[in-house]
Amino acid sequence: MAKAVQTGQSTDKSVQLDDKDLAILRLLQQNARYTVKQIAEQVHLSTTPVHERIKRMEDQGIIKQYAALVDHTKINKGLMVICYVSLKQHNKTAGATFITAIQALPEVLECYNISGEFDFMLKVVAADMDDYYNFHVNKLSEVENLGNVQSIFVMGIVKQTHQLV
Repeated sequence: MAKAVQTGQSTDKSVQLDDKDLAILRLLQQNARYTVKQIAEQVHLSTTPVHERIKRMEDQGIIKQYAALVDHTKINKGLMVICYVSLKQHNKTAGATFITAIQALPEVLECYNISGEFDFMLKVVAADMDDYYNFHVNKLSEVENLGNVQSIFVMGIVKQTHQLV
């Protein structure tokens, strides 16, 4: 039975994935270092169709990249902050300028364009409060057209996953 799975932004078309595709995706999300042979054994296919399915999902942009998940607390990035940001001006140029500036800041792990009181939500990591203060004052506050910023400090992570299927 094929299931429609929405990928990417809302302008993208749904891609039909069958149960085998979804099983392959689940395995790759659990461990991207599984070999094609290991995946094939678990989904009960031979290696050639598994390889072809993975390649197709990569070509279609369903699989965007393979990455190592790093524990931020073990690499001196123990403070996680959610920043809500509003811009002073709301036009295409101002938004694009902000996005370009944010993409250049390594402390910002994620940036979402959101609705509501704020325009963007940032997920930021820093070594500690002093390091975050330095980021806020010397980097984020220097971004052109920045309006209000509200910082929420993460006290603990209850759930964190990257698995979609």
